[in-house]
Amino acid sequence: MSKLFFLLSGENPTLPVSEAKAILEAEGYPYSVIEKMDQILRVESTVECVKIVQLRTAFTKLCALELFVAEANYADIGKVVQETNFRDVLSLGESFVVRIKRIKNYADQAINTMDLEVKLGRHILEQTPGVKVNLKHPDKTFVGIITNGKLVFGLKLTELGSKTFSERRPRKKPFFHPSAMPSKLARCMINLAHVKAEDTILDPFCGTGSSLIEATYIGCHTLGTDVAKRMILGCRENLRFFNINAKGVILADARKLPFCKIDCIVTDPPYGRSASTLKSTTKELVQSVLETAYNLLTEGHRICIASPKTLNISIIGTSIGFKHIESHFAYVHSTLTREIAVFEKELKH
Repeated sequence: MSKLFFLLSGENPTLPVSEAKAILEAEGYPYSVIEKMDQILRVESTVECVKIVQLRTAFTKLCALELFVAEANYADIGKVVQETNFRDVLSLGESFVVRIKRIKNYADQAINTMDLEVKLGRHILEQTPGVKVNLKHPDKTFVGIITNGKLVFGLKLTELGSKTFSERRPRKKPFFHPSAMPSKLARCMINLAHVKAEDTILDPFCGTGSSLIEATYIGCHTLGTDVAKRMILGCRENLRFFNINAKGVILADARKLPFCKIDCIVTDPPYGRSASTLKSTTKELVQSVLETAYNLLTEGHRICIASPKTLNISIIGTSIGFKHIESHFAYVHSTLTREIAVFEKELKH
């Protein structure tokens, strides 16, 4: 077990932490949380877990092997650096660079990041003879994050870009609908549902296919249904565009699904003026879908579902018999905040 830290996206206050933990849990990696900080999650786990986090995450920007944590002032950093053995992570002949990032909420911290990079680089050179600095193409990158009045410092293991998600945003797809789920949020919801590669995931309101595309990229089998023929045709067009082969994209009413068993469900039922709610109120529709989901899921399996915050979906889900695991809130516009709720069908004793 090693100390690791994840640099998280600041796009949502709670989703990034829960997503990182959900990935580790779904993939069976043992871990313990050391500390939650602003855009940093410090954990103890195996270094091997970083590869699967890199594959799956939407909201983790960087993973690093933690070397030290110090108060964000020159005196304390200098003291802790003296006690850190960089020979454990730098070999003779290797090159390195030091990069310091500051979380925006801590811009008033009395540390010049460029000055700190130079000071730390100089110390590493003095402590580890036979290494050199390379600013453009280093063998190793040390990264420090200033947050919550502290400097969290370590060896970068992987950095995760968001370019691929931006290439799959709703308006980049050949078939667009204004209610389409952003690709990042779809991927995060899939992770919160604890899916694993080879699981079969269902989206009963598949719409433009965001969840089916994102689930396929982490190795899942996918099924999608929608009651609108236009959406089914548009979803299939988007899947072809991204070379995605779903197990099925079917014209069907989400309240009467033609399936017996599903590993997990991730969905964003329609609500608002741009979407059809099957001549039901949003509350009636969500309740019907959760009842159907309860019958399709086996014990211990999950559904991650979005709905308007005003609906209080956690109450609806628990009244049906689900265990409410967690909820997160994502602002959309002045009249809509999504509640992203995760429910689990409890094991019977």
